[in-house]
Amino acid sequence: MQPQKTDLARTALQAHRAPLDMRQRRLLILCDGQRDLVQLGQLVGPETPAMVIQLIQSGYLVLSAVTPTAVPMPVPMTERRRSLVAARIYLLDILELQRHPQAAALFHTLQQSRSDETVMATLQAALDALPGLTSTGYAERVRQRLLEVLPKEHAERFQIAVV
Repeated sequence: MQPQKTDLARTALQAHRAPLDMRQRRLLILCDGQRDLVQLGQLVGPETPAMVIQLIQSGYLVLSAVTPTAVPMPVPMTERRRSLVAARIYLLDILELQRHPQAAALFHTLQQSRSDETVMATLQAALDALPGLTSTGYAERVRQRLLEVLPKEHAERFQIAVV
């Protein structure tokens, strides 16, 4: 079973007004229909199954069963999931979880960024800073997830900048 966000969840993540705590927001961001509960548990922690149940009951998540004969999603559906806004929200949530002045400064800069170029520059600065604020493995997982949600044109530029 792979949890997927509902329209209610997408709206809640964009509006920042839903009654969700930071761990629930993080879990919602990670629930893209591609990860199963085991993978989510590795990223979020042992309380993941209980949180998923709670978010399903609240209408933020639905479960999709994966069968061996399942037809892959068409490319256009996958591309709709990619957005600079989603990447920005994801990294804002990651930075907010860090208890460090540098993370707080990057959070504020990213929050105030308006142009795509400024957002991309701040995303790069945040990824450069994360290994010093957290473990290297965690920073790499954040980078990989960010590349998954960025639009391809930004992800390609971003991957070039990271290398």
